[in-house]
Amino acid sequence: MKISDALLPEFDKEMNSTRRTLERVPEDKLAWKPHEKSMTLGRLAGHVAELPRFGTIAIETDSLNLSAQEHKPLIATSRQQILDVFDQKVAEARAAIAGASDEHLMKPWSLEYQGKTIFTMPRAGVLRAMMLSHIIHHRAQLGVYLRLNDVPVPAIYGPSADESVM
Repeated sequence: MKISDALLPEFDKEMNSTRRTLERVPEDKLAWKPHEKSMTLGRLAGHVAELPRFGTIAIETDSLNLSAQEHKPLIATSRQQILDVFDQKVAEARAAIAGASDEHLMKPWSLEYQGKTIFTMPRAGVLRAMMLSHIIHHRAQLGVYLRLNDVPVPAIYGPSADESVM
């Protein structure tokens, strides 16, 4: 079995669960945040929507220098904007993963910041750790934001307090 064939079912499941969570983002609460140090709900949802892009970057480049980034993070202004960005980034990442050979997925990839290498690992590991796990982490954070705003939290790995079936 190809590495991409092993990654794609998990990718599809997690993206489906993430989209269901993003569909619940309340447009009237995009500026809300639970704490002064926290992201706003719109910024967090925008971050989750953009994270599949990390998979595309990991496959199409040899490294990413965070200090050289000119990327302006998405601060969402509507739920539809969040979903449109997410759907686009998911389609791009899925195509990149599906098209990657085992040899390419095992080549090293590095994350750098201010002249230092934070880590180097095979691209397949980057997809799992820096894309999927990162999305899962922030999706859970978004679930807390939803709960604190009395928005029903979707079932993800089993029932939530609001949904008994997935």
